[in-house]
Amino acid sequence: MKHILASLAATTALCSPAFAQDLEVDELTFGFIKLTDMAPLAVAYEQGYFFDEGLFVTLEAQANWKVLLDGVIDGTLDGAHMLAGQPIAATIGYGTEAHIVTPFSMDLNGNGITVSNEVWDMMRPHIPSRDDGLPVHPISAEALVPVIDEFASRGEPFNMGMVFPVSTHNYELRYWLAAGGIHPGFYSPDNTTGQIAAEAFLSVTPPPQMPATLEAGTIHGYCVGEPWNQQAVFMGIGVPVITDYEIWRNNPEKVFGLTAEFVEENPNTTQAIVRALIRAAMWLDENDNANRLAAVDILSRPEYVGADADVIAASMTGTFEYEQGDVREVPDFNVFFRYNATYPYYSDAVWYLTQMRRWGQIPEAQTDEWYAEVAESVYRPDIYLAAARSLVDDGLANEADFPWDTDGYRAPTPEGDIIDGIIYDGRSPNAYIDSLTIGLKDGEMVVGDEVVN
Repeated sequence: MKHILASLAATTALCSPAFAQDLEVDELTFGFIKLTDMAPLAVAYEQGYFFDEGLFVTLEAQANWKVLLDGVIDGTLDGAHMLAGQPIAATIGYGTEAHIVTPFSMDLNGNGITVSNEVWDMMRPHIPSRDDGLPVHPISAEALVPVIDEFASRGEPFNMGMVFPVSTHNYELRYWLAAGGIHPGFYSPDNTTGQIAAEAFLSVTPPPQMPATLEAGTIHGYCVGEPWNQQAVFMGIGVPVITDYEIWRNNPEKVFGLTAEFVEENPNTTQAIVRALIRAAMWLDENDNANRLAAVDILSRPEYVGADADVIAASMTGTFEYEQGDVREVPDFNVFFRYNATYPYYSDAVWYLTQMRRWGQIPEAQTDEWYAEVAESVYRPDIYLAAARSLVDDGLANEADFPWDTDGYRAPTPEGDIIDGIIYDGRSPNAYIDSLTIGLKDGEMVVGDEVVN
């Protein structure tokens, strides 16, 4: 028996390199929303990467994004799969105030914009066709303008759903609409509906409820992550018109969020968490997505996303279905590791801040330095790189797969990679904001229902 126990201990030590360091806490509960981009958490659990780090993790699905954020703040959850805007908004005091940080970006891309069959039929005559009769992509929101005009002539508002006021989905939907000349509305300190001066009226709908809400006619379209765009196709109730990859190629999506207090008090545990998540992301993308079908099997389980495997696979395995039968190759629809997807870039945080300012969630103009300071207080590449270095030293990751020499800012987005052709440079946020056609500019703010200088 002693020989068996000794062998087990030796085996555990070999496969669990982080056991040697002193973890401040090893029993953890993480929250998530039922979306395919929670995959790094599920994979880190199912593949044993958390356990390899000496972490005993419980994963708990949350009802909505507010409940999830509140759970992290009050300590019910130790960390969570979060909207990238949540740590930023909380830290600057927009909505619930708390200092939340992220040492790990969970993915790139992964969202889409879907409209009802009725709206699609109204849009289709305004969209050019390929030689085979299928629509040309990407589809501009300009095709939606006559639809909104028709609704207005009938005295009906054109309603669209997004998942949370500081979600990527809100900002991507607004970006697409504004690029097509449609005003999605402003926020103000006194009016947080986001519908001031709106031509399309955006409101919050939890992700799993999107298809049913669309089918009921409460909303006429929505922006959401998978599998809820593909679910509309499988149900025959809607048509995804554009993916966020077509709006902004390789845009940042979710992050893993923890309180600044947790990170400060538990540095070794935090590094162990990031190590496990990096390994999960590597597994998801390795060998040209060879593990994606296995990931689909994991995610389809009721304790994770709980959607049909076929629905999840429709986007998770390198394709995307628009109209029923219109299946196209989109190998980068979900990216979890390549293109430095897991590195928490300051420039990603700055982009979210620019959109908050553009639409009035940040009511007054701020300096470029302010944007940089906020980004650096929320995004923690120092923690990420320390975890990455330890994985390389342990032979579990490749040196070439990490951006060791970056200053935390991506190169400016090429004009061909974003739908309105406007270059984004995170080092010059105010110049970027002022270059956008629709939205607040330097010195402007919303007072009542008016934009004033």
